Amino acid sequence: MSVLRGEAHFPTEHHFASYTGSAPLDASSGNNLRHRLNTGGNRALNSVLHIIAVCQICDGGRGQDYYLRKIAEGKTPTEARRALKRRLSKVVYRIMKRDQRNHLARTA
Repeated sequence: MSVLRGEAHFPTEHHFASYTGSAPLDASSGNNLRHRLNTGGNRALNSVLHIIAVCQICDGGRGQDYYLRKIAEGKTPTEARRALKRRLSKVVYRIMKRDQRNHLARTA
């Protein structure tokens, strides 16, 4: 049995992001809208997402373009990297769901 149980364990990409610790936590106060780092979740998966994000930022491509767009929007490098990690979490979730659908189709 897989460690990541797919749709039964993670009904939405938001649940998966929370599990990986890549979903930012609201830290807003009054008119100041902010998010802070989520220190919960599976730290090993969060570490993998961090490494992927750092590599994409350095190597160019869509990840770097997204990171630079967030910087241009006024986000700090840490906030932009956090946003990239959240985006990568969505990608992993979609791939996981696609693989699960393919597996179910083969076994049916």
